[in-house]
Amino acid sequence: MRMLFEPDAEEFEAAAETLASRVEEWAREHDEVADAFVVQSALDYRHRGTVDGRLGLWRAAHVEGFLLDWLPRTLTVLPGQSVPAGPGSLLALLRYFDAVGLADPRGDGLTALERAVSCAAGEFGVRMADRTRWGPAKFWTVTAAEQGVDIMDQAAMAQFAERARRGEVPYDRDALDAIMTRQMTAGPAQVERAEPQLPVTLPEEDVLRERAAAVPLIGQLAGLAGWAGSDRDLTKTGRLRLADARDLVRALDTGDRADQVRTSAELPRLNLLFAWAKQARLIRVVKGRVHAVAKARPVLADPLALWGRAFEAFFELRGPLLGGPDGYGATSMLFDVYQEVLPDVLNTLYSLPYPMPWPRLRDSVHLAYRMSFNFGGAPERERRALLLDADHDLRHVLDVLQRLGAITREQGMADPVFLETALDEPLAAPRPPAGMPAELAQLLGALPAAPDPEATARARELRAELASNPVELIRLTDLGTRSVRRRLLAQGRSAPLVGELAHASAAGLLGVLAQEYDPEHAEAELAAWTAAHDSPEAARHLLLDAVRTTPFRTRAAALLDTLTTALPDGAELLRSLRGDPELAPTALSVLTQRGILDHEDLTDTEAGLMVAESLLQLLDLGGEQALLEALLASGRVEAETAIGAALVSGHPDQAGLEHLRRIADGPVRAKATQLGRLDAARARRGHSTTKKRKRRR
Repeated sequence: MRMLFEPDAEEFEAAAETLASRVEEWAREHDEVADAFVVQSALDYRHRGTVDGRLGLWRAAHVEGFLLDWLPRTLTVLPGQSVPAGPGSLLALLRYFDAVGLADPRGDGLTALERAVSCAAGEFGVRMADRTRWGPAKFWTVTAAEQGVDIMDQAAMAQFAERARRGEVPYDRDALDAIMTRQMTAGPAQVERAEPQLPVTLPEEDVLRERAAAVPLIGQLAGLAGWAGSDRDLTKTGRLRLADARDLVRALDTGDRADQVRTSAELPRLNLLFAWAKQARLIRVVKGRVHAVAKARPVLADPLALWGRAFEAFFELRGPLLGGPDGYGATSMLFDVYQEVLPDVLNTLYSLPYPMPWPRLRDSVHLAYRMSFNFGGAPERERRALLLDADHDLRHVLDVLQRLGAITREQGMADPVFLETALDEPLAAPRPPAGMPAELAQLLGALPAAPDPEATARARELRAELASNPVELIRLTDLGTRSVRRRLLAQGRSAPLVGELAHASAAGLLGVLAQEYDPEHAEAELAAWTAAHDSPEAARHLLLDAVRTTPFRTRAAALLDTLTTALPDGAELLRSLRGDPELAPTALSVLTQRGILDHEDLTDTEAGLMVAESLLQLLDLGGEQALLEALLASGRVEAETAIGAALVSGHPDQAGLEHLRRIADGPVRAKATQLGRLDAARARRGHSTTKKRKRRR
């Protein structure tokens, strides 16, 4: 059972249905309440309503978001219906995840989640009844039902929608205005999935603190804050007095040339430092005087905390960086999209296994400009000039990030991976099929996607530029990686860190490694987890027990595959498990999937286990309907033979075998009987036709 799917993966629906069924069954056994529809809605919320899509990772914010926002927006309760048990169903889901090892260890613990559900439960009913909290689709559906429209009748709903467009339907205008306002400000319930990030490794914080202390710019910020502690006067225009500015240039070694200037406005580095210290809340200006912020003293005493504060403030320095002397005059296109482009640039550099070539980074930012600005029919020379100005400003931003110690830049050849992958350029406007008006073709979706000739030419130029000569290579430092990761986590995104799972449960560890780690980082994470336990033998026992006790066959195979890939002796361990009475089917499945074993290599007993394992995994993946279709596609006899072999195989999953037995006694037998009758009818028709043909002769 996977707990992370691509946003448009068809397999998600079947997985959510299976999980909801298991939760409902578990809740009955444990005297809890679980509405399968609400459980599926909770899974849908984590899949479509959050940026990371991790079904098993829940925090208090997710609990609140689901119960007090997602369900009020999306769960339609018609007149006369009772509100489903939202809090109780979510509790059952969370407890089930914890009980069977599906909870992501990076989420909040079960106790904290139970407390969050309890806090949200008191407001749940009020939110569900508040029409201003509904989504547009829910609002109109309930409005139609209240006015006697059969919402299951498509024609009746179409007529209702037409009357609503003509203004003939009474409705709560204030509620709808509030709904649409929130839709525009907060966005729809469903959100765009963020790109996943590879795991990263970081040194201990004491090492990072030493590196932060060695950054000259951090010393300059601390020195400026210390200078401001004496409450200094500013000019009437709010600038540093020239004498003070010259003293600071010398004391802080900013690199400005202060001797020939007439005003402190002509000292760009010092002015940037001054603006930076204000944005970082190290100093403040009150009534023409600059003061040190008293609450910033603990930050100033910790170089790593000060570095992090400076890094966060950098995202708000658009004016001092790019706004010209007054801080407001745009010098290039980058000024207008700085706060969108800067995070994208840093996120692009994050977790890259190879340094980013400047030409590739430059062209990816150019793509953002083309999507944000209308170049229209501007001549090529003018477009190039605009892009060159923006490139100059982006290089200035990178210069300052390098001074901060967030990135490194060096000359070298680009890794071949950047030659093999193309930028995600937008497609050109396609041409309609011959004889079809363009408007009609677009309406019908009949226009084929056409590559943009200019984009193709740019990609060709980029490959030539990367392949021919050394280029500037850009990489995040450990300090930069740490702070970008903190931003990603604050946005709810996945940003794995090697070592963060050292104290996770064995099932939680393997689940995360299987879903989010590449083999190299999985090996490092597993080694760190093993080192945190009493002995390698004890750790391995816990890991195999996690595979053994997982209630999903597909998940057991994924966990065992991940474990034996990350272990140095994984292949030998996998072969040794062929004789394990509980893990043999899973081991055989992994060995055959890897091509280590062929079906001819299996004993008769192992062949029976593999038949059962295959059917149970298919049941996991697609549910009963998918299993029925697969079984009966080969014919009635083959379906009955396969299930019969599985039932006598001795497979350790007795609950799964019982499920197969119910399917064999019910749906399979009914479908086989139906197919048998159809075959008999066809045979009779064929026999009758033959007799008629003989009589005609």
